[in-house]
Amino acid sequence: MLGPSERTLGSIPRDAAWVVLVQAGVGLAVFGALTWLVGVKLLRLSPRQLRWLPAREGLPGLGKGFLLAALAGLGTLALGLPMAGSTWRLDGGSFGAYLVRLALLAGIFVPAALQEELSFRCLPLVLLDRDAGRFPAVLGTALLFAAGHWWNPGITPLGVVNVGLAGVLLAVLFFAPGGLWTAVGAHLGWNLSVTALAAPVSGLPFEVPWIDFHPGRPEWLTGGGFGPEGGLLATLCLLAGIEVARRWTTRGEAA
Repeated sequence: MLGPSERTLGSIPRDAAWVVLVQAGVGLAVFGALTWLVGVKLLRLSPRQLRWLPAREGLPGLGKGFLLAALAGLGTLALGLPMAGSTWRLDGGSFGAYLVRLALLAGIFVPAALQEELSFRCLPLVLLDRDAGRFPAVLGTALLFAAGHWWNPGITPLGVVNVGLAGVLLAVLFFAPGGLWTAVGAHLGWNLSVTALAAPVSGLPFEVPWIDFHPGRPEWLTGGGFGPEGGLLATLCLLAGIEVARRWTTRGEAA
């Protein structure tokens, strides 16, 4: 679910990590400032209305969002084993180097996820929900999210659909207990779980030592070089995740 601002980075080597963090920092500064100036100062929305919940409420949501999306990502890749012949092979790297790289990538994915949630959800989603209703708000921001990934390397029509479904999942989770934290956790959960198994994320290959991933065929099922988001298996798992998120959000609003 990484956006086009990261696509030129390809597989991120250690010496590019600071560049990615600077880009995410700039994006956070811009969209954070816009959210504050437009949402808080101009429209006088409270942090709670913008779903900026206190940490005591947000952190549990972050964990649950992470778990839900990570299970969807891992489930997508796991289904490729019996249905498409997906395989993982050791590449000679060390497990310690693998853990270090995952820690580095997690440090990159956190600000990147927060940046995208501020830009595609948060204020736009709150305003659309207020003025047009929940379904148009979720659908509208999901379409914007899909359009924002249109130029990612190797994008396919099914990949666009699945990124849109991911946008629906994140938008629904934005209204779940935990608010913005929950959506950020889910965004991080998908990206990190898919990368941890050496698969590309939205067409972006992130090299990890120790293991290599071979998605198998057909590509319309596995996503091929675009990553699992380009395949039908991801469609099924994202739809399942959306239903779980919908029920969780409904229970939370009824409480």
